[in-house]
Amino acid sequence: MNIEFAASMMCANYANLEEEIRALEDGGIDSFHIDIMDGTFVPNFGMGIHDLKYLRSATKKDVEVHLMIQDPMKNLKLFIDCGVNVIYFHPESDYHPSTTIQHIIEAGITPGIAINPGTSMESVEELLYIVDRVLIMSVNPGNAGQVLLPYIGRKIEKFIDAKKDYNMKLYWDGSCSIDKIQTYAPMGMDGFVLGTASLFGHNRSYKQIITEIREDLNKNEKKV
Repeated sequence: MNIEFAASMMCANYANLEEEIRALEDGGIDSFHIDIMDGTFVPNFGMGIHDLKYLRSATKKDVEVHLMIQDPMKNLKLFIDCGVNVIYFHPESDYHPSTTIQHIIEAGITPGIAINPGTSMESVEELLYIVDRVLIMSVNPGNAGQVLLPYIGRKIEKFIDAKKDYNMKLYWDGSCSIDKIQTYAPMGMDGFVLGTASLFGHNRSYKQIITEIREDLNKNEKKV
C-alpha cells in the first residue's frame, strides 16, 4: 500500500535537530511537515522561518509547510523562497484563497488547503477543483497532543468519497494514531502527518515504528 508519511517536526527533539532529521530519514519517512503559526489565526506560536530554512538545507526529502497564519498571501513569498515542495493554508485565513492557490501553482509548488474540524467540505468545494492536496485536521490546529474530535470520521469519509470527482489527494493531520492509519489508509487516505500519537516520544526508533506501520498495512492489503 503506497501511503505517504510526513514527520510533524514541531514534535521533534530540538536538542539535536540534525540527528532527528537523519534518524527520520533512515526510518523511512517520506517528507517533513513544518507548522508555522502566528499567534493570531491559532492561539500559539509554532516553528519559525529559520527552522524551515535549516530543515530545507538539511534534507533532500520533500518539505511541506502548513501555514496557520492570518492573511497568508501577505507573506507567501517568504515560504516560496525557502524552496518548499508543498504549501498548505487555511481558506478561512485568506481574503481571496483562489488567488493564493494560483500564486503557489505559478511558483511550481504543490498547492494544498487545510481543513479545520469545524470547516465543512461544502464551504471549500470550489477550491477543491484547483488544489492538489487537502489536509484534514482531526483536531483544532495550534497544539500537539490533542484528543481526536469524534465527528471527524464522517467528514473524512465524505472527502474520500469525493476524491475522484476533484482529482485530489487527502492527508490526515492531528491525533494520528496507528489504529486510525490502519482504518483509514485502506479506505482511501493518501497520507498521514505523524506526531506524538504514533511516532515521537515512544522510546522506540523511528525506523521500528514506521516499518511496523507499513508492514501492517501491507498485510491487511493482502487479506482484502
